[in-house]
Amino acid sequence: MSIWVFIFKRIMQSLPILVMVSIVSFFLIRLSPVDPLAELKLNPSISKETLEHEKQRLGLDKPVYVQYVYWAKNFIKGDMGISTTGEKVSAKIKERLLNTLLLSFSVLFWTWAIGIPIGVIAALNYRSIYDRLLTLFSSIGMAIPSFFFAILLLIFAQKTGWFPIGGLTSSSFYSMTIFERFFDILHHLFLPTVVLTTISLASLSRQMRANLLDVLDSDYVKFARARGLKENKVIIKHALRNAVNPLVTLLGFEFAGLLSGAALTEYVFQYPGLGRLILEAVLKSDINLVMASLMIGSFMLVLGNILADILLKLTDPRVKVG
Repeated sequence: MSIWVFIFKRIMQSLPILVMVSIVSFFLIRLSPVDPLAELKLNPSISKETLEHEKQRLGLDKPVYVQYVYWAKNFIKGDMGISTTGEKVSAKIKERLLNTLLLSFSVLFWTWAIGIPIGVIAALNYRSIYDRLLTLFSSIGMAIPSFFFAILLLIFAQKTGWFPIGGLTSSSFYSMTIFERFFDILHHLFLPTVVLTTISLASLSRQMRANLLDVLDSDYVKFARARGLKENKVIIKHALRNAVNPLVTLLGFEFAGLLSGAALTEYVFQYPGLGRLILEAVLKSDINLVMASLMIGSFMLVLGNILADILLKLTDPRVKVG
């Protein structure tokens, strides 16, 4: 079976899951006690006729199952509906999605680029000072809440003035040269990336350490050493490739998890990302915006799992596509 047929089959297998996610999410949101028109009802200048018009526009006057059918038909056609603010949901997501993907890929890159080597060093120096320091810092990283850590860095940035305290670009962004724009974006990305990377880095490095220790204790690694192979060849060719395989399978979940995990961090740093938009939409019970965001998160999970399967095939020749 070719890799393209495999990808097509995986996508087709994921369609029922996406449908179930949409049904459960839609009914849970619609049956919640939060009223999407609560803010308008509290405004004394809004007439009853306007409220009734908004209720009809959002489809709130129809049964829940009818609302879902209408939403599903429009979503399949590419129409994500209108937000409670009157803007197109597709336009709001389009302007935020690229920012979230930029942050997510930045966090994934640094997490794996730093976490894998740290885990390898800790495993190769088992019970040494390096291993104990890793245990200490990883415990701190896993224990500290991302929201609290983000607030601490925000205070640090405000006190020192070394980093911007919000947004993705400076006010003079469009008057900069292309190189100045590039470094300005990196400057704004630094603190959110540090927060999310630190949280993800702790668990990844610990998992890499544990996996490599298990592999180093296996019989085939002992046999390779007994044959007189160089230690570097034993570690890289035999041990490391097998130790990385379990982590590759987690890549899809990490990729999708960044969408929700970044929400509080984006909110603290006022980062114009999708996670912050979802959080605000949930608080306002903006059904169309929440549903579109949830479906994007589900698509990211499916895409991440397919990517993990392909990487697993590349790292482990024993894995057959089928």
